[in-house]
Amino acid sequence: MSDSRDRDGGVEESAVEIERPDPDGIDALVELWIALASDQRAHDSHIRPEPNRGVVRDTLARHAVTGGVRAARRGDEVVGFVSFELERGAYQTDETRGIVRNVYVAPEHRGRGIGSDLLGAAEAALADAGATAVALEAMAGNDRARAFYRRRGYTPHRVQFEKPLDRGETTESTAAEENDTHSKEDGVP
Repeated sequence: MSDSRDRDGGVEESAVEIERPDPDGIDALVELWIALASDQRAHDSHIRPEPNRGVVRDTLARHAVTGGVRAARRGDEVVGFVSFELERGAYQTDETRGIVRNVYVAPEHRGRGIGSDLLGAAEAALADAGATAVALEAMAGNDRARAFYRRRGYTPHRVQFEKPLDRGETTESTAAEENDTHSKEDGVP
């Protein structure tokens, strides 16, 4: 639980509680997700907030049923959330990875440890579910988010590259260069 501190360093009357939300009460989380996706547009995210409202509502409802979401609540107000799950894939790996999909705290509640508490709750739930490592993503241009995760012990593991395509443009490479760019996970020797 985070204690919210006022400007004088004293604890405000209402501390924030981290809780597993009821599946029927996820509308506040959907609104926070819309705010998160809207904020991420400033960092070149391609996700369109409003057109994804229905998908996000369904996804967060599923996470609420399966236990893969936590909400930060101050009194009656939901001020942040985290969503997460165990990674499910076809590859056999050395680690059982938990994936944190979203961490968000409303701007007026930031800087009080709520994001850290949410991330800690997700990590604990994932560890209880058998995860041995946790992965998450941040937009490359979101320096604040990347610094937040680094302060909590996260380090880059894989780097994703993106290139806009001009329909008339092609890129030539030699076979040797191409083979060097693929990972073993992609099935290329």
